[in-house]
Amino acid sequence: MPLHPSRGPTDEQFAELVHTAWPTLYRTAVLLVHDHALAEDLVQSALARTYARWSGIRDVGAARGYARRALVTTATSWFRRRSFHGERPTAELPEVATHRDLGGGTATRVDVLAALAQLPPRQRAVVVLRFYDDLSVAETADALGVSTGTVKSQTSAALDKLRVLLGDDVDLGHPAATLPGGTHA
Repeated sequence: MPLHPSRGPTDEQFAELVHTAWPTLYRTAVLLVHDHALAEDLVQSALARTYARWSGIRDVGAARGYARRALVTTATSWFRRRSFHGERPTAELPEVATHRDLGGGTATRVDVLAALAQLPPRQRAVVVLRFYDDLSVAETADALGVSTGTVKSQTSAALDKLRVLLGDDVDLGHPAATLPGGTHA
């Protein structure tokens, strides 16, 4: 609901946004950066950017979309930094996926996450927003600040690459193939 033009949203409304949007933003961030700690940092950075603009937001209902766009643009800027792609110290060695369950035409969660991590940043963002966050082509274009044609071409290229990475047994164009979280590709 739009607010009175002379007043911005309250801190209580921002706290409510954080409370309700955090789980979705965090899941999206994990799929974008493929690291839980970085995902938490990404969500915090996106919410900090949202709060910095909070007094100028006129429609609290649109704030969740603003936060999602801040998340994606922050992730994009991180992808551009060279240090993001380098080695990072961790407390534990990552597990290597050695199994696949392709009998029913679906890849395991680990396989899909590993394949997503191999996509270029924009393709990964398009796949996550379109199929995991269930955004339309137009909503994805708006979140990424690109045209709908770019979303369509990036989606096609990403799905082609995922088919190569996951094998021909996985039909990413059919509801039998699911991304982590239960959403269909």
